[in-house]
Amino acid sequence: MKGVDREEAVQRRKLGSSNLEVSAIGFKVLFAFAAAVFAFGGFAQAQAVTKGGERNSTKERLIGAWHLVYLDAPGPDGRPVSIPQPQGMLIYTRDGHMSVQLMYPKSANAQSNEYVRNGYEASFGRFDVDEAAHTLTHHVQGSVTRELLVGRDLPRHYQFTDDGHLIIRSTRPEEHWSVTWEHY
Repeated sequence: MKGVDREEAVQRRKLGSSNLEVSAIGFKVLFAFAAAVFAFGGFAQAQAVTKGGERNSTKERLIGAWHLVYLDAPGPDGRPVSIPQPQGMLIYTRDGHMSVQLMYPKSANAQSNEYVRNGYEASFGRFDVDEAAHTLTHHVQGSVTRELLVGRDLPRHYQFTDDGHLIIRSTRPEEHWSVTWEHY
C-alpha cells in the first residue's frame, strides 16, 4: 500500500509541475494579449489623427501641454508695442480641465491687472469648446488674482495655424492681445 501512495505522490508532483508550466504559459499568453491590447489602443489613438495631421475635434487638438511662443499686446491705439515676453504653459486635459501660468521677466514684475499679480499670471478651472463659433471658454475656479477672476467665464477666440500653433485672443472688444502657443 505504501508503494501505491508513493506512486500517487509522484504523479501528483508531476501534475503539479505541469500545472505550474501551464500556468506560466497561460501568464505569458495573457501578458502578450494585454500588450497587444495596449498597442492597439495606441494605434487607435494614432488613427484619431487625420491625414493632414489634424485630430478629429478641436477639443482633442487642444489636449496636452503647450508652451508660450509669443504674447502680442498692442497699445490702446492698436499699434504694436514691444513688451517683455513672459514664459508660460497652458494645459488642457481630456476631462475638461485647464490651467495656465505665465511668468513675466523681472523688468515687468510690477505688472498687475485682472490677470496678472506682481508679474505672475496663473489660473485654473474647466473649459468648454464651441467649434462652430471658434471659441473656447475658461471657467475660472482659481486664480492668482483671486476675486478678480474666480467664478468668471472667459470666452476666447482660438485658431490653429498650418504649422500647428494655437493662437488665442480675447473676445472682449477692449482687449486686443493674442497669445501664440506650441505643443511641447
